Amino acid sequence: MTTIAQRNAARRNIRKAISAAKRDRTVADLPPRTRRALGKEGAKAAAARRRHDTLH
Repeated sequence: MTTIAQRNAARRNIRKAISAAKRDRTVADLPPRTRRALGKEGAKAAAARRRHDTLH
């Protein structure tokens, strides 16, 4: 279980990563840690979508 502070920090980091990407920084230029986190986030969303599709 994550704390509220950890969740807020994660949201801040995601917002920073999104804004960095919008400033024409490619994903490859992001720090490895951030890149990995974004990949995991995408994988989590894809898995959730797959689960949702099989239920309905």
